[in-house]
Amino acid sequence: QVHLVESGEKSVQAGGSLGLSCVASASTYNSQCVGYFRRAPGKWNEAVAYISTGSGTTYYGDSVKGRVTISRDNAKNTVYLQMNNLKPEDTAMYYCAADYPDDCSAGVPHSTWGQGIQVTVSS
Repeated sequence: QVHLVESGEKSVQAGGSLGLSCVASASTYNSQCVGYFRRAPGKWNEAVAYISTGSGTTYYGDSVKGRVTISRDNAKNTVYLQMNNLKPEDTAMYYCAADYPDDCSAGVPHSTWGQGIQVTVSS
């Protein structure tokens, strides 16, 4: 059973924008914190952004703050990630993930994640 499925644009030039979507199964989405982390070659996982599906409160990683917006559509069990002013160092595999509790007090979600989507930012 697939719980989280990512989709969206995969490549852009530096300074450009792209958007990602994450559709979750109802059991994965409801009452959970949902968001994205990324993994670049040779680096640790890094929080990008996550959102409480209940309250809509958002959280952002320091390296993307001000350039990224996360939002949700509870009717569609979907979380959206809009990234602007992208830089080559944003190149990474982006994973949608979900976790309890839904207030995101445990930090970036990581218990369940999707297959990932490669985002490449060219200079």
